[in-house]
Amino acid sequence: MLKSAIGRLRVVALVEGVSFLVLLFIAMPLKYAAGMPMAVKIVGGVHGGLFLLFLLAVFQAMDEGKWPLSRAGLAFVASVVPFGTFWFDRSLREEQARAQAAAPTA
Repeated sequence: MLKSAIGRLRVVALVEGVSFLVLLFIAMPLKYAAGMPMAVKIVGGVHGGLFLLFLLAVFQAMDEGKWPLSRAGLAFVASVVPFGTFWFDRSLREEQARAQAAAPTA
């Protein structure tokens, strides 16, 4: 799965999507309801790093897969919408399956 840019993007998108949900639904309530701002600082920093890694993975997949800029834009929009990366993963899974089916077997 990690051998192709699409496979790496799928893994990074999953981890980044989970970190976004943790930030929104655990860290933010802890900050505002329980007065624990450190939760957002820690989870937010981790999520920010994962988001940058996600963008790098998108550009690698765009280069390897010869994506149009609109597809990369869709990946970016999916990353800022809660649960968006999980939705985007469906198309990545299909693209990865097509690529594997077209690859010659060694």
